[in-house]
Amino acid sequence: MSVLNVWDHIMEKHFRLHKLKKPEQEPPCFPPTIIIMLSRANLIVTHLKQCSKIRDLDSALGNMIKVAATQDCFLMNQFITACSSVGATEQAVSAAAQMENPNVFVYNAMLKGFVENRRPVEALECYIQLMRAQLSPTSYTFSSLVKACSFVGGDGGRVGESVHGQIWRHGLASSVFVCTTLIEFYFDLDRIGASVKVFDEMPERDVFAWTTMVSCLARAGDLSSARRLFDLMPGRNVATWNTLLGGYARLGDVVSAELLFNQMHAKDVISWTTMINCYSQNKKFREALGVFNEMTKNEIPPDEVTLASVISACAHLGALDLGKEIHYYVMQNGFELDVYIGSSLIDMYAKCGSLERSLLVFYKLRDKNLFCWNSIIEGLAVHGYAEEALAMFSKMKRERIKPNGVTFISILSACAHSGLVEEGRKWFKSMTCDYHFPPQLEHYGCMVDLLSKAGLLEEALRLIRTMNLEPNAVIWGALLGGCKLHRNFEIAQIAVEELMVLEPGNSGHYALLVSLHTQVNRWSDAANIRWKMKELGVEKCSPGSSWIEVEKRVHQFAASDKSHHSSVDILSVLNQLDGQLKRAANRPPGLCLQ
Repeated sequence: MSVLNVWDHIMEKHFRLHKLKKPEQEPPCFPPTIIIMLSRANLIVTHLKQCSKIRDLDSALGNMIKVAATQDCFLMNQFITACSSVGATEQAVSAAAQMENPNVFVYNAMLKGFVENRRPVEALECYIQLMRAQLSPTSYTFSSLVKACSFVGGDGGRVGESVHGQIWRHGLASSVFVCTTLIEFYFDLDRIGASVKVFDEMPERDVFAWTTMVSCLARAGDLSSARRLFDLMPGRNVATWNTLLGGYARLGDVVSAELLFNQMHAKDVISWTTMINCYSQNKKFREALGVFNEMTKNEIPPDEVTLASVISACAHLGALDLGKEIHYYVMQNGFELDVYIGSSLIDMYAKCGSLERSLLVFYKLRDKNLFCWNSIIEGLAVHGYAEEALAMFSKMKRERIKPNGVTFISILSACAHSGLVEEGRKWFKSMTCDYHFPPQLEHYGCMVDLLSKAGLLEEALRLIRTMNLEPNAVIWGALLGGCKLHRNFEIAQIAVEELMVLEPGNSGHYALLVSLHTQVNRWSDAANIRWKMKELGVEKCSPGSSWIEVEKRVHQFAASDKSHHSSVDILSVLNQLDGQLKRAANRPPGLCLQ
């Protein structure tokens, strides 16, 4: 009899005795042999839970052999689970093979281990062995088996359907646990209709099954169906609300996300973080910080994901003081400065103009992944430290960190900022020849910008003509900017004609060409372009906006904007400054205060 069976027998007997005993009677004592057996089993289980390396497992198995416990199904189940947690699948297989009569729970542990270590073929073979042993599979058997089918590859759907048939054959088609796994399985195969069919045929559903179906519909982009199911769902919990909220956030439906978020009676850290991310991904950074402020007022402690998202919002707004405050919060509240928060801080300090702090955070990180290196290289590049950015790139390669496409965008951008034409050419070629990264639009954009600024406009145009991708407005705009800088009317006209097709309503390109003509007193050509703009109905672009942080509050301004509550005072101060600049004869050309 196994220790587990002994334990069940003792508990059952103890319960009966305890119900029948008189109040003055003492609880029954267990025999010494049973106590010794349980103590040994408890020690082995404790030892197995502490195993973090393969050599620890060898020691634990040795202890099991010493006390003749290798045939105990309960302890072998624990041993297999410990092996799976450290990826020691071979040790688990070897130990299980020595058992004379493993029960279904041992097979379930093996199945789960194979799935966790993404070994689907062995999982399917394990199921066949279970059937040959004439054991009855359980819902846990099929849950692991269905997950294994997700890793099979091209034949996963066919194998999964066979397993689905086995589920029906063994009378487990009504199991909520198994059906929920099937819903996820069919969704992973892009067969959302099959997921819905499984859900509709379930005789009973728990909250997890409802939430899984809502999540699958939301991730498939069918938010209307997800919302209908959500409204029908009984006993919704915060996880269900978060699932739908995440669906709206992924599709960029900010309005629906806001409405749902405001309807939530209970919000956890995932709810708040999802809403912050939703705003940030849609460039509503001020709103993202506003949600974070509400979160802190409600005394919801943020987690690492929340902090990284808020730090990113600070970076885009240039909110250095608030970013510093969050960094201080990280240090004071026991958060580890890991690569996730670390890379966000590096990026934030660089974008807020504090490159020194960015470098300090970078060098304080014990472990640095590719995102950390990319952030610091980009920061150096943006601040004009091209040689330092290239040196950091060389150091990254010495650390055996493999660059990606984003790394090369930063490198090429650094070359463009500093006019390092030869370096740019070298790394553009190296990216394709040495690292086998096909250039994307961003890489072409950097190279066109580099060549155009250097006056190599013909070479830039040739590069555009030989692109494997369709050039976008950014690339033609970079060429046009170089034409204005070097007064090349012929290539400028080519660029503008392309831009008129790509962005016919963008007045900025026309304005750039007008400026080019007026620089050399070609007033009639400039007038013709303005007349053409009017004929095509092209209006001036909406004014750009800028932000400034004052006493931890971010203020936004746009040209001719008087919506700020202190706009009268601001204009008064600006007029005073304008007067002082005039008197100093240092007034910048074109300064407009209205």
